[in-house]
Amino acid sequence: MNLKRTFRVKSLVLGALCLAAWYAPAARGLAEETAGWFAFAPKSDPYEKTSVIDLRGLNEPQAGDGGFIGAKTGDFLHTKTGKPLRFWAVNGPPGDLKDAEGLAQAAKLLAKHGVNLTRVHGGYFDQDGNVKMDNVKHAIAVVEAMKAEGIYSHLSIYFPLWLSPKPDSTWLHGYDGKKHPFAALYFNKDFQAKYREWWKAVLTTPSEKTGKRLADDPAVAGVEIINEDSFFFWTFTADNVPDPELRIIETMFGGWLKKKYGSLDAAVQKWGGLKTPRDNPAEGRMGFRPLWNMFNEKRPRDADTARFLFEVQYGFYQDTYKFLRGLGFKGLITCSNWATASPQVFGPLEKLSYTAGDFIDRHGYFGCDHKGDNAAWSVRNGHTYADRSALRFEPEVPGKPKSFVHPVMDPHYNGLPSMISETTFCRPSRYRSEAPLFYAAYGALQHSDAIVHFAMDSARWVVKPGYFMQPWTLVSPAMMGQFPAAALVYRQGLVAPGETLVDLNLKVDDLLDLKGTPLPQDAAFDELRLKDVPQGTALQPGNVIDPLVHFAGRTAVRFTAAGGPPVLKDLKPFVDRAKSTVTASTGELKLDYAKGVLVINAPAAQGVSGALRDAGETTLKNMTVTSDLELGHIVAVSLDGLPLATSKKILLQVMSEEKNGDFKTEPAGGQLKRIVSIGRDPWMVKELSGTVKLNRPDAARLKVTALDFNGYPAKEAGTAAEIKLLPDVVYYLIAP
Repeated sequence: MNLKRTFRVKSLVLGALCLAAWYAPAARGLAEETAGWFAFAPKSDPYEKTSVIDLRGLNEPQAGDGGFIGAKTGDFLHTKTGKPLRFWAVNGPPGDLKDAEGLAQAAKLLAKHGVNLTRVHGGYFDQDGNVKMDNVKHAIAVVEAMKAEGIYSHLSIYFPLWLSPKPDSTWLHGYDGKKHPFAALYFNKDFQAKYREWWKAVLTTPSEKTGKRLADDPAVAGVEIINEDSFFFWTFTADNVPDPELRIIETMFGGWLKKKYGSLDAAVQKWGGLKTPRDNPAEGRMGFRPLWNMFNEKRPRDADTARFLFEVQYGFYQDTYKFLRGLGFKGLITCSNWATASPQVFGPLEKLSYTAGDFIDRHGYFGCDHKGDNAAWSVRNGHTYADRSALRFEPEVPGKPKSFVHPVMDPHYNGLPSMISETTFCRPSRYRSEAPLFYAAYGALQHSDAIVHFAMDSARWVVKPGYFMQPWTLVSPAMMGQFPAAALVYRQGLVAPGETLVDLNLKVDDLLDLKGTPLPQDAAFDELRLKDVPQGTALQPGNVIDPLVHFAGRTAVRFTAAGGPPVLKDLKPFVDRAKSTVTASTGELKLDYAKGVLVINAPAAQGVSGALRDAGETTLKNMTVTSDLELGHIVAVSLDGLPLATSKKILLQVMSEEKNGDFKTEPAGGQLKRIVSIGRDPWMVKELSGTVKLNRPDAARLKVTALDFNGYPAKEAGTAAEIKLLPDVVYYLIAP
């Protein structure tokens, strides 16, 4: 018995030694992988009032307490109180979050981090077009859960990619169960009838809890007619629209031409004999030239085509607007949010069609040359990507010239409010952490009315919320972890709106004749073209206004029958290309796009974002910042509405960059990286470092408290006279 026991002990010891030897290299590898990084894994949040970062108080007790959301003089406002507001928003909550308790917790998380609107984006129909009442009931539950935390809802119910009409469909002909019905909703009356059934179900089904219809609930801020579709985008082709559907719109075009010219022969003669293969005058049908030919060649036929397509698209928006009002909906209505095949030529027509609604919406993502199987919606091993900085205007494709375009660029059209209802900096670029302060600062400068971050795919701080890893995951340290300060900057206007530097009056007939705009919103201008853009007030046909204007101040565009000369202010005081800097017209923002450094220097919000090591010591109005972080973001914001010079409650927020635990890459040629391991929980954050000094007489009497990841006091961290940033602390409270 003793021999057996001895043998067993020796066997266990030997086994332990073998296991230790086997695990030692793995342990060393893990240590090397995590060296200089800390795990960002917030504990379960009790949602107590002692959390310094809790911004729930910015929201109403219940969304809608101030009345339905309206639009006036370029602002969103509470119609009962007349008080204007901006929406710091998310696409969400996660679609798989069905239970009431889960929705309530998601709403608490969002409200705490400064969110006051969710874009509820999903379909309410099956592939036969029948209403899915379970989805409708879920939408009602989402609105009610968000409402309880003062969060408004914006409903988006139709996206062509959600529908693949079956071959035997009686209301969409010619499809094979695989193609999506791009553009068909604009002209197919049977499809429109189905679509209206979906809206009727969503807006008029009484809540099982309250008996109230969403149409009557002021917590529904707005609705969106159609997501990402347009006659003027590349999807409007004979390859995407099957013959039976094309015949409908071609017949409509033929009738339009007969009304204008008297006959189709007269139209062709007016066009100099220009025809297309699908023209069939005998059947009263006329085809469409490819969009590329239209915006490049601009022939008389192309101008007629553009005018006809615009009238159909605009007419659909008008009719749908009236239908939604007829259902009793009292909130805001927007038309769509899509790009076009030509930002300069078709872009203004697209925006002009949106003036049928109450505000102008758009989408835009800051990508990172992410490629591989299904890279459009997932991150997988073997995919390649490039780290890309917005603060340096780096191009998406490495090696190309700087690209001066970004989703945050926001002209205002016809004095209507603006929303960007989908936007983010995509994973896995290490520069993703630039996003929250970038959107907040420049959104505030341009007086944008709603920034809707994509997407809340989980209510937990996890790197892979679902069965695949998304490029947009929002509940992460670099994104939602920076929401508290960013939301305050944006929602409370801690960065002031800029001066209107461009004021355009675009003649509608000129736009319909394909003469375009000098201020294309989403055209990707690079540094090689900047030498061609005009400065001052001289503007000739074909000129394009310097896109850097959006980082200096505001821009306004009006569509009028008469048109008129543009009002262009000289950008030389604000844009210095020799030094690669853009300074806001208010003086509160300065971007050094050579180094990649954004300086925020407003009375109640000050900080530095980007390449902090290259920035060196930065002295602001009321604080001095130094850090050896290659990439970091340090900002202080007032929590009591007073300037930082006198505030008695200040949030200091610090971030570097994030990555997934065990995330690994290898070189893939040039500046590209190939993902070897997408990683796992937890989120990792590069250790923080630096010094912040508050420059005010009482700095030594202001106590600094380090907070945990949920914003609760953790430990004392000295005084505001000199704050040595701790390696794993994101939030600090500065107070007497």
